[in-house]
Amino acid sequence: MQISVFVPQYGVIEAVTPAYRTFLTANEFLTTFGKKPAFKVEYVGLNEYVPANNGEYTIKTDRLLKDVSHTDLLIIPPTFGNTDMGIQANAEAIPYFKKLHENGTSLASLCIGAFLLAETGLLNGKKCSTHWAHITEFKEKYPLVEVEDGAVITEHDNIYSSGGASSLWNLILYLVEKFSDRETAVMISKYFALDIGRDSQSQFAIFKGQKNHGDAGIKKIQAYIEENYEDKITIEDMVNLINVGRRTFERRFKEATTNTPMEYLQRVRIEAAKKFFEASRKNVTEVMYGVGYTDTKAFRDIFKKITGLTPIEYRNKFARVANEYDLAIKE
Repeated sequence: MQISVFVPQYGVIEAVTPAYRTFLTANEFLTTFGKKPAFKVEYVGLNEYVPANNGEYTIKTDRLLKDVSHTDLLIIPPTFGNTDMGIQANAEAIPYFKKLHENGTSLASLCIGAFLLAETGLLNGKKCSTHWAHITEFKEKYPLVEVEDGAVITEHDNIYSSGGASSLWNLILYLVEKFSDRETAVMISKYFALDIGRDSQSQFAIFKGQKNHGDAGIKKIQAYIEENYEDKITIEDMVNLINVGRRTFERRFKEATTNTPMEYLQRVRIEAAKKFFEASRKNVTEVMYGVGYTDTKAFRDIFKKITGLTPIEYRNKFARVANEYDLAIKE
């Protein structure tokens, strides 16, 4: 099977090299198991030498993209920095991606490589994953694509995508298993110390609030929510602040933030709860009341829906102060 890793102009080297190294490592394990190597791996690009990480590194490609008439799987890593600049720098590659897919090539984007993949139009009407911090930007730029918020991996019609940062490893492992076998994928996960079972990036997401819009009234409501999230806030309270009808307000809020007002309030509260768990010794009940919830089940359900973890699981995984305190007690 031919694996081609596209080296984008000013790509992220930490995302370009993992797929290349992993499939070569898979060959080594397959050989160890007495099997034949399954993959031929290469770097392809628009030029023979391609700068990465804003010119900090240079990667030598094996073939130019224009010379690739067929490959079984083309992997599209993310670009470095501004996504618009990344798209512009790699615009010449987009028609090649589309043509290769039309000729039977599977495509896989890693992290915000989804922006380059979406430029082909092949994602229109399909599901896609990308880095959680760029989901709002992606939705605005590609409204015909269904972004799976929090998903680590998506697959649709031989088009694959991964969530942010280290999620790319999960997609790479998935592809190794799909095109070789489970045993090899498990061995690689152990070799690189990877979590092969992770299916959500929600636990790592940081909710910053969608402020990249021009609706001053909605920004006023967002500020009000963020300053008073621990209080009981109703839709009527919000409506009265900007003196509009409820239906008009809910429509404007959804258009501006992609959340309903109550969803936004929940996201703000849960983000505050996450920070309490990360940096204080407060227990779950104290945090629950501190962020405006009084129903333990409701708090737990909403927290898990947004983060993918229960409050206790999140606290155990990310609580810095609590862990330091426990260590101090043991000592």
